[in-house]
Amino acid sequence: MKTDKVRGDQSARGNRENVQFELSVEPGNLVFVAGTFNRWNPTATQLEYYPDRGHFKASLHIPTGMYEYLFVVNGRWIEDPKCEERVPNSFGTMNNVLHV
Repeated sequence: MKTDKVRGDQSARGNRENVQFELSVEPGNLVFVAGTFNRWNPTATQLEYYPDRGHFKASLHIPTGMYEYLFVVNGRWIEDPKCEERVPNSFGTMNNVLHV
């Protein structure tokens, strides 16, 4: 799993950046990203599979700030092991932290 921040894209409504979420799992899975940037909606942001790269990917235009997130694969919430920063959540597990 991989999350990369792409810098330099800003909006007239304030500082915003394109953020790429990437996850390597087998094709045929349903993969989403959910976090404070989309009100933890587990089906709001689906990642698309890129067979040439062998992973799922989504790009979001997110206002600058700090966010928590997790991937949702076939309805199961999972951490991004490529993200080093985590915080505990109210379910006794961890959320990934993203700084935009």
